[in-house]
Amino acid sequence: MEKDKISFENAIARLEVIVRALEEGKCSLDESMKLYEEGVRLVRLCNEELASAKQKLTVISEESVG
Repeated sequence: MEKDKISFENAIARLEVIVRALEEGKCSLDESMKLYEEGVRLVRLCNEELASAKQKLTVISEESVG
């Protein structure tokens, strides 16, 4: 899953599915590991998106004050 092919909202939705599947404990160890790895990638993507949004808001705020 490439980061530029999934929106923040879709990443969050997929993370919710992954968390539910892992919490149920019905996946094999191999499947659980794959889901965990995908989850880590999605968390990183979401953190990058949030950091970018925060930076944009900071710039906008500074422009409106200055």
